[in-house]
Amino acid sequence: MDLEIKGHVAVVTGGARGLGAQICMALAEEGAHVVVWDRDHAAGELAAAIRANGGSASAVSADVTHSSLVNETVSSIVQERGSIEILVNCAGFSRDGAITEMSDEQWHDVIAVNLHGTFYVTRAVTRVMKAKGYGRIVNVSSRARTGDNFKANYAAAKEGVVGLTMALAIELGKSGITVNAVAPGFCETERTRGLPYFKDLKSRALEKTPTARLGNERDIADGVLYLVGRRSGYITGEVLTIAGGRWR
Repeated sequence: MDLEIKGHVAVVTGGARGLGAQICMALAEEGAHVVVWDRDHAAGELAAAIRANGGSASAVSADVTHSSLVNETVSSIVQERGSIEILVNCAGFSRDGAITEMSDEQWHDVIAVNLHGTFYVTRAVTRVMKAKGYGRIVNVSSRARTGDNFKANYAAAKEGVVGLTMALAIELGKSGITVNAVAPGFCETERTRGLPYFKDLKSRALEKTPTARLGNERDIADGVLYLVGRRSGYITGEVLTIAGGRWR
């Protein structure tokens, strides 16, 4: 199916690695110009790889937790590319811990990147989309938003992302902008394989997932692709859980 996004400018935060990188590559395959947004040189490396593979991509480096820097970065993207039609808020990370041992830093860092960063970037990009009268925003939440072991900070942030998604869907619908979320389940990635408790997580996930397999980054990217297409214009305020049927 033609998503009708060829030539669209797609900004993906947290785009240099893992799920974000897969989303960037998938968007480039569909003909979008992808702006890989991350905090370090890896964004440039991925953009170069996309171009070497025949796609169109550029890179920006900025911390999504600093609102003034976010505003400057979005302005520079628009100055260079002319518009932004697609935003995927994928920047995020977890710092797990029991609630009795969780530090203020663990709490604030996770909330800052996953929730505040999503707000800052969305606010800046929405100004551009409203002027154009068109936009597709997809926020990456998580199945863990409903709760998981030692993830009080992460669950709070990702449920906050869902609330933000639903509120903005109502607010921005008349401006031609859709706002949806995807909620990945546990996926086997380079990052998760490096966790000291990966084997336990994998065993529990396989036991509780009806499809009897772990997800992968392309499973999630395919869901994002559908939601950013022109034909998805009557879908907004939704949360697409991509977890193989697992809810807990």
